[in-house]
Amino acid sequence: MSKLKVFQYPKCSTCRSAVKWLQGQGHELELQHIAEQPPTVDELRELLANSGLELKKFFNTSGEVYKSLGLKDKLPQLTEQEKLELLSSHGMLIKRPIVTDGVKVTVGFKEDQYADTWANV
Repeated sequence: MSKLKVFQYPKCSTCRSAVKWLQGQGHELELQHIAEQPPTVDELRELLANSGLELKKFFNTSGEVYKSLGLKDKLPQLTEQEKLELLSSHGMLIKRPIVTDGVKVTVGFKEDQYADTWANV
């Protein structure tokens, strides 16, 4: 099995479920605490490119920081660079967990998606 990097928040039940699932598949994991050490702008740019997702999918829209900053109304006016800088400066704004092997990326945890992406890697 490959080594995967997991950007996660240890107290998040979704992150714990994802880590447990990945470990159950035999993956070696490098865990990075997303609030204490959020991904850099460059890391986020690479994750975004490898994910094939829209940047808005990287935002934790149900989180307290997102709501307190009023980002629902502000995000559409921000440039991609401003959004990446915002995510990099507030790890709790990032939807989690983010899992990558350096090529593929998943955001969030859905078991069927993980089975498709990480089961035989």
